[in-house]
Amino acid sequence: MEKRIFLVANHGLSIIYFLQSDVLTTLVNSGLDVVIFTDDEVIPKIQKMIEYPNVSVESLRLSEVDKFWKTKYPSVQYWIDFLRRAGASNKINLEAVQSYIEQVEFEAHPKRKLIFPLIKLLVSILRNSRLARKMLVMIQGLFTPEIYSDLFDKYEPGLVVSITPGWRQDRYLLREAKKRGITTSSIILGWDNTSSYSLPGAEVDWVSCWSEIQKEELVKGSDWNPARVNIGGIPSYDGYFKEIWKMPRSDYFKLHNLDPARKLISYACSFISFSPNFQNIEALESVISSDSLLEPCQLLIRLHPNHFLEDPRFKDEMRMINELAQKNPHVHLVEPVALGGDLGYYSGEDMPEKSSMMAHSDVMVTVYSTMALEASIHETPVISLCIDSGSGWPNNFSLKLSQIGGWPTHERFIDSGAGREAINREELVEVLNYYLNNPDLDQEIRQGFITRECTYIDGSAGKHTGEFLASLLAR
Repeated sequence: MEKRIFLVANHGLSIIYFLQSDVLTTLVNSGLDVVIFTDDEVIPKIQKMIEYPNVSVESLRLSEVDKFWKTKYPSVQYWIDFLRRAGASNKINLEAVQSYIEQVEFEAHPKRKLIFPLIKLLVSILRNSRLARKMLVMIQGLFTPEIYSDLFDKYEPGLVVSITPGWRQDRYLLREAKKRGITTSSIILGWDNTSSYSLPGAEVDWVSCWSEIQKEELVKGSDWNPARVNIGGIPSYDGYFKEIWKMPRSDYFKLHNLDPARKLISYACSFISFSPNFQNIEALESVISSDSLLEPCQLLIRLHPNHFLEDPRFKDEMRMINELAQKNPHVHLVEPVALGGDLGYYSGEDMPEKSSMMAHSDVMVTVYSTMALEASIHETPVISLCIDSGSGWPNNFSLKLSQIGGWPTHERFIDSGAGREAINREELVEVLNYYLNNPDLDQEIRQGFITRECTYIDGSAGKHTGEFLASLLAR
């Protein structure tokens, strides 16, 4: 029991976090046995990635989790989870959370709309009462199915570590661990997670985050005990800092039939759940095809994982982007790689592509996505392009891109000076020429930005995080 850890990996990026950094290696070298929980469909792929005899893989039993969610007082569970996500303390920037609330209210069916005034009242109470937030977290424990009881009995873990503090399907495994008195810990996987997902979905003992900034959001926004918040950096980016994924420029250009005589402008689709990206892409294509830029350029577009969901909005936009690329020889596409199952299109198999795209771009353009931070690590100038869509997503909740600069990570990017923002075609031309003419400008500022956001910028975050997790078994 003292030497076994459960790692919950039910998101594609968690595979990078645990398996493509030094986290797993550090745990194994500490003499620990590790059991990785993941989606059934990807178990064979993960087993092939593991080289250690004392590491095994088990199913997260997501079909059973889904059944419990849908059959055990589903409406009660839905509203408890909504309040969990909406009810963080107002001591932090809650712009992202507020947009989530507006989206849920807009998309709610008529019966749910009727009770929204009451729900908003409860949200207001939660935002102003630490006691109410604590009670909500505890109430969630009432919904603890014994889905994993046989596996707890079989392995007798001393520690359960999950990619979130119960924000996803991991909530049930974490609650079961709590019920059994087993120590639990979470890691923070995403840049915006601590400002967007609010209260824990289970009572979790420890958490490891990226930076002092995230720690402050956890402590002030979600009432974490600061003594139980570790700053371990972001192991998923260790490969960026070590440059282990970057292809030679000539190989990457050949892979996508890029012209080595032209400057490369890359665009990473982002924020598509709230707004189309096609207006941004049209503007970039127009600027590149005209004589507006100082040098001949080409455009490489990276589609978003959501483009591959069975949603007509996203499918239509992907079709339009493909048609635009087919018409213009200087527009090219990149599709993210899917690992499979519930893990979707956030795969570790994709890291050489992502790293090389950012490293060899002369300018990286996106909508405030995490790739603004990732491109800064690659010393590449970054532009956040936020042209408003004329129609948004018809009959669906939409946000104007020009008005999202107040979201916490968006605000930090702009305030840092690490990149530029453009909200129309004229500003886009200006900032593109600015960086094409001055590629090294803002580099020192970008270095400070990534240091504040990532903490460990020498590729050692996996080691620091692994050592922290291993130490929890001795506490």
